[in-house]
Amino acid sequence: MPKKYFIIIILLFIVSVSIITAVGGYFYVEKYKKAPQKTTSKVIEEKQNLPKPIKLNLPDDGNQYDVIVVGAEPEGVAAARSAAKNDAKVLIIDKHDGPGGLMTYGMLNTIDMSKGPDGTLLTQGTFKEFFKGIGSKNSFDVKKAKEVFSKLLNIPNITQSYNTVFEKPIMDGNKIIGITALKDGKEVNYYGKRIIDATQDALVAASAGVPYTIGAEDMGVKGKVQASTLIFRLKGLDWDNLIKIIKYEKKIPATYINDTSASGFLSITKKYKPSTPMIRLRGLNLGRQDDGTVLVNALLIYGVDGLNQSSIEKGMELAKKELPRIVQFFRENIPGFEKAQLDGTADELYIRETRHIKGYYTLDINDVVFNRDFYDRIAIGSYPVDVQATSPEDVGFVYGKPVEYAVPFRCIVPEKVENLLVVGRSASYSHLAAGSARTIPIGMAEGDAAGVASAYSIAKDKSFEDIAKSEEDIKSIQSILVSQGAYLTPFKAENSVEKSWAFDGLKFVLHWGLIVPGYNNDYKLNEKLASMSFYYMTSKMIERAIPNKVQLLSGNYQYLQKYIIDKPLTKEEAADILLTYAGFRDEISGNSGKLFKLAHEKGLISDESYNDIEKSGTVKWQDAYDMTFSLYKFLSK
Repeated sequence: MPKKYFIIIILLFIVSVSIITAVGGYFYVEKYKKAPQKTTSKVIEEKQNLPKPIKLNLPDDGNQYDVIVVGAEPEGVAAARSAAKNDAKVLIIDKHDGPGGLMTYGMLNTIDMSKGPDGTLLTQGTFKEFFKGIGSKNSFDVKKAKEVFSKLLNIPNITQSYNTVFEKPIMDGNKIIGITALKDGKEVNYYGKRIIDATQDALVAASAGVPYTIGAEDMGVKGKVQASTLIFRLKGLDWDNLIKIIKYEKKIPATYINDTSASGFLSITKKYKPSTPMIRLRGLNLGRQDDGTVLVNALLIYGVDGLNQSSIEKGMELAKKELPRIVQFFRENIPGFEKAQLDGTADELYIRETRHIKGYYTLDINDVVFNRDFYDRIAIGSYPVDVQATSPEDVGFVYGKPVEYAVPFRCIVPEKVENLLVVGRSASYSHLAAGSARTIPIGMAEGDAAGVASAYSIAKDKSFEDIAKSEEDIKSIQSILVSQGAYLTPFKAENSVEKSWAFDGLKFVLHWGLIVPGYNNDYKLNEKLASMSFYYMTSKMIERAIPNKVQLLSGNYQYLQKYIIDKPLTKEEAADILLTYAGFRDEISGNSGKLFKLAHEKGLISDESYNDIEKSGTVKWQDAYDMTFSLYKFLSK
C-alpha cells in the first residue's frame, strides 16, 4: 500500500477514536469502566472577623464624576448602584437604549445560579435585589428585567447615558482619567477619578493597554472560544400542556419543567441534522415570558469572533437562516410543540467568550473545583465548570462541580493601567475557570465590590494596586459590602482528593484541560486506563504546555501511533512513550523489557508512581497524571 494512503487511513482512524474519547477530554470511557469514584469535598464556614463598616464621605469636586461605569450590563448596574450607595457621583453609559445588556438585548433570561450546600444564595447584594424584583424565578420576563434594572439605577448620585458608545480611554501616562464616547453623533469626553469596565469584552481595558488573552489561548489553544448562541422566541406553546407532558405523562426523558423554566429534551434534539456543521442544536433551555411566548437557548454557532462585527453579523445570519428548519423539527418531533411558531430573535448574540484580561491574580480551574477561598474574596460561586463546545469537533465539557469557591479582588484589578477595574466575564480568569466564573450573578457580586472599592479608593486616596496588597483595606471593603447585603463568609474546604500522592499531577493535567472530571468530579485515580488515553494526555500536554517542543509530536508519531488503541496500558508501553518524547529513542531497542526501570532512572517516572505501579502491576490514571507532570518537568529544563 502506498505510504500516502496508509497515512490517510491512520488519520481517519485517529479522527474516529478521537470522537470516542470526546476529542479534547481524554477521559476515555473504557469497556471495563467502573462506577465513578467518590471524591468528596466538604466546606466549613468560618467566623468572619471584619471591622465595623465605615461611611465614605467623598469630596464634591464639581462637575467631575467620581466613578464612570462603562456598560449597563447587569454587572455594570451593580457597580454603579454600589458606588452611588457609597457617596460616589456616578455616570453609567451604554450603547443600548436602556440597561440590562445580555439579559435584555441578548434575551438571556435563564439564570445560572450559585448556591451553597445548604441552598444559601451565594451571590447576594444587588443580584439578590434583582432576583427578588423579577419574582425570584430562574427564568424571567425580559421586559420585567429591564424595568427592574432601571429601578435599581434610579437612585441619587447616578447619571445614566444611553445610546452612548465608548470610543477610547483618556489616559495620563498609565492612569485612565476618563473616556471619549460617541453621543448623538458627536464625540464627548467624560472625566472620572475611577473607571469600571463592565463591557462584555473588556473594551476599555483592552484599549487602555491592559494585557489579555483570548478564549483558550492561555492553555495553548489559539483561535478557540466557546460557541455563541442566538436566543429565539416561540409562540404557540401551551405551557400547562407542556407541564403535563413532561412532569406527569413523562413523555420526554431527562427533562425538567416548572412554572417558568424547562430544560433537557436532549434525547430528541441530538437527532437534529443541521444544514451546516457550523451550527448545532443542543438540549433546550426554555424560559416562559409573561405574554405566553417562550425563549429558547439552544442554538450553538461556531466560528464567531466576538470582537469582529462582520463575524458577529455572519453568525446572526447563519442562525436566522437555520431557525425555520429547527422550528419545523420541533413541531414534528417534540410532544407539545406541534403548534410552535417562530416569533422573533434576540437583538444580539449571546457571546460567551472573548477576552480574559490579566489581573493581579488569574482565577484557575484548580481554584474553582478544589473550592479555594482567598483573603480578598469579593464573590463566592458554585456553578459547574461548564465549557461549551469551541468547534464542531467537540461537544463541550464539564470540568468539575465545586461546592463553593471565592473570587479574589485581584481578579478585577488589571495589570499596567491604574484607576481601572474590570468586572464580568472578561475579568482575570483562565479559559477553564471562566466556565463557572463568567456567569452573571458572580459578575454582579464583582460589580458590587468594584463600586465599593472605587469609592473607598477615592476616600482613602489609594490605588487599587495598593488596596489589593493591604489586608486591612480589603477587610474594610468587605465590611462595607457585607453591611450592604453581600455574602462573603470565609470558608475552609476539605477535598478528599488532596490526600492523594498524585494530587500535584492531577492539578497539572486539570490546569491544561487534559481530563474532564464531569459533574461528579470523577478523577478515576485508581482505575486502569487505555494506552490511547495516555498517548493523548502526553501529546496534548506537549502541544499546549510546551509549544516550543511541538516538533516532538510529528517527529515521533511513527513510533507511537501503535498506542492509539483500545487496550489497557502496560508499564513498558508507558515508559516507551515517555522515553520517546524525552529523546531516548536510541536506548529503547537495547532495553526491551527494562524500559520502565530505565524511564525511572532518567527521572521520567517519580518514585511514588514507580512504586505504585510495581505494587499493583497496572498503570492507573493517578500514575498517568504524575508521569505526564514528570515528562513536562523533564522537557521544560
